[in-house]
Amino acid sequence: MSLNSAHAQGGVLIFAGERILIYYDGIEMAFDGPSSVPQMKGKKHGRVYLTTHRVIFNSKDGKDSMQSFSFPFLLMREVELEQPVFGANYIKGKIKSEPYGNWEGEAKFKMYFTHGGAIEFGKAMLTAASMASRNRPSQPPPYTPPMNPGFYAAPPPAYEPPRNSYYSWVPYGTFPDAPPAQSVYMSEAPPPYPGVDPNMTYPPPPTAATNGYDAKAQEAAASAYYDPYNGHNFYAPAAQNMAPPTYPSAPPPAYSEASKKSN
Repeated sequence: MSLNSAHAQGGVLIFAGERILIYYDGIEMAFDGPSSVPQMKGKKHGRVYLTTHRVIFNSKDGKDSMQSFSFPFLLMREVELEQPVFGANYIKGKIKSEPYGNWEGEAKFKMYFTHGGAIEFGKAMLTAASMASRNRPSQPPPYTPPMNPGFYAAPPPAYEPPRNSYYSWVPYGTFPDAPPAQSVYMSEAPPPYPGVDPNMTYPPPPTAATNGYDAKAQEAAASAYYDPYNGHNFYAPAAQNMAPPTYPSAPPPAYSEASKKSN
């Protein structure tokens, strides 16, 4: 788990090849971390992202000393779903720090879903964590602090729902929304831990318009190579013993279209 390493330009920062599966605006996070890390105390409000490799929390308070928090699946412990008689459902657990994560030790966390969806999010998160644990390589790639390399506006497939059988466990009907436009950025570094898809490939960084501040130019540059129907994509074949994905003849629907279908 890392502190203040998963945000950029007021948005979320993901690794090269990482993909956002669920976006939820309205999360309340409660942290109980080491006394040496004052940022990890009390309740905070913001957005949460379930990705192919981890859970990311971004704070809505631009003045908060904690702007982002990263929860890699392999560092979570004792994760449970609580359904109190009074109050919102929440997910609780423990998380360990990761190398160069801006803090050390172990912390407790609680994720309150103020608009519902805790059960669906929790089940999807546990499924993703189980799949990632099976895909752990014998020699994981070396960890690189995500803020050190450059970053650029993420190509749209990084935050569009992968509508195929491999991701059938993701509750898109419950979470149809996409992150706000020009709020998803991608690091040049690949994920330092496994994700749900063992066949995932890492896209190269754009060769032009490398200024991370120009989101429109970055997205245009990225789209030149980011084709979801060639060999360098996130629509990879399914893992062994799982049904292979069914590729559509047209690009997957945008979140806005998915929302219409679910309403």
